[in-house]
Amino acid sequence: MICMNIFSCFCFLQTFSTVHSVSFFFQLELMSRREMECARVMLTGVIFSLVFAPLKSVATDSDKNISRTDLPPCNFPAIYNFGDSNSDTGGISAAFQPIQAPYGESFFHRPAGRLSDGRLLIDFIAEHLRLPYLIAYLDSIGSNFRHGANFATGGSTIRRQNQTIFQSGISPFSLDVQIMQFHRFKARTEELYRQAIDLSEKKKLPRPREFSKALYTLDIGQTDLAVGFRQMSNIQLRAAISDIINQFSAAVMRLYQQGARAFWIHNTGPIGCLPTATLYLRNPKPGVLDNYGCLKSQNKMALEFNRQLKARIRTLRAELGHADITYVDVYAAKYELISNANSQGFMEPHKICCGLHEGNTHVWCGQKAIVRGAEVFGGACVNPSIYISWDGVHYSQAANHWIANQILNGSFSDPPIPITHACHKRLHY
Repeated sequence: MICMNIFSCFCFLQTFSTVHSVSFFFQLELMSRREMECARVMLTGVIFSLVFAPLKSVATDSDKNISRTDLPPCNFPAIYNFGDSNSDTGGISAAFQPIQAPYGESFFHRPAGRLSDGRLLIDFIAEHLRLPYLIAYLDSIGSNFRHGANFATGGSTIRRQNQTIFQSGISPFSLDVQIMQFHRFKARTEELYRQAIDLSEKKKLPRPREFSKALYTLDIGQTDLAVGFRQMSNIQLRAAISDIINQFSAAVMRLYQQGARAFWIHNTGPIGCLPTATLYLRNPKPGVLDNYGCLKSQNKMALEFNRQLKARIRTLRAELGHADITYVDVYAAKYELISNANSQGFMEPHKICCGLHEGNTHVWCGQKAIVRGAEVFGGACVNPSIYISWDGVHYSQAANHWIANQILNGSFSDPPIPITHACHKRLHY
C-alpha cells in the first residue's frame, strides 16, 4: 500500500505495533480492520432486497396527495443540520486542512468543503425547500446564517471516541458537541440580533422567533459503525448499538428543549456496499457478499442500527408532545440505487470515480503518491455523472441527486409525507 500525507489516506504495516500514519478522516472513518491491516473481516449476513420504484420529480404524486389534505407547505425559514461527512458542507475543511481538488468540480467548479464532486443530500434538501445552501458553523468568516447553519463535520460520530483525528480520522465534533455548538450559536445570534442597529447586520442573522419554525435534519451514525468494525467483534458492536441510539435520542431531546420542533432524521446507509468495504477483500467465500457485491455482515449491522433507531423515534414522538419527527429510510433508497445501477444509467456500483485503485496500489482522490518510481495523482474520472461512488466512501453528486428525488417526496419516510409538510403534527400519527 502507498503512504499518503496526514490528511489523505493511510498506510499500515503488517503488525499493529508499527501502524504509523493517519488517514484523511473521510477515507479512514469507514475503513474496516481488513482494510487497515489487511486482516480479518467479520462475516455474517443477510441479503436485503427492495422493489425498484420509479424516479420522481420534485412535483410528485405524494406531494399532490398531501395537498389534498388542505394542509399548506411548511415554508421552513431555515435548516439546522447535524451529521458526518454525508452532510458536511465545509465544517471539517474549515477546522483542519481544506479539501482539495478535484472535489467539487462537477457543480461548484472548485473545492467547496464537500466530500463529493458536487452537491450532497443536504444541498438538494435546501434547493427543494427554496433555501440557500447551508454554511458550516465552523466556517464563520463572512458567513450569512439567516437561513440556518450546518454543524456536521466529516468523521463525526454519535458517541465520543477516545481518539484524535490524527490517530484515527475521527472528528472531534461528535453529535453532543454539535448540539453544544448549536446552543451557543442560538444564544449568541439572538443576543446579536437584539443588539443590532443596522439592518444589514440583522440580515445575516437568524430571526430568534424562527428557530422553532426551522427544520432540524440529522444524518449520522455511519462512522460509529465503522469504528465498531475496526475495534469490536460483531457481538460487541451489536451490544453497543443501544447505547449509541440512547445518545442520539438524548441529542434530539436537547434540541427539542431548545425549541426545535420539526425533525427530518435519516437512518444510516448500506455501509457494506461502499467500495471501501470490499477493496481489500480477496477471493471471498460463498455467502460473504450479496447479489450486488455488498458485504453482508456490515449491512446486517446497519439494518440493526436502523431498526433500533426507528423504534426509538416512535418513542420520542410519544415523549415529545410538540415534536414532528420524520424517519427517512435512506438505507432503502441507496440500496435501491445500487441494486438497479445499470438500469438507472450508472456504472457498476463498486466502481470508483476519483482516485487510482489497481491491485494493491491505492492513491486516494486528490492525493499524490509515488508508484513504481513515478509520482501519481488520484484524479477524477471523465464522467462522474455515471458513477455512484465518487471516492470509494462518498456518493457522487449524480447519485445524491437520484437519492434525493426518492426521499424528499415521502416515498421512504415514516410517516410517508414529503419534506415540504414535515412540520404538520397530525400527519405524524
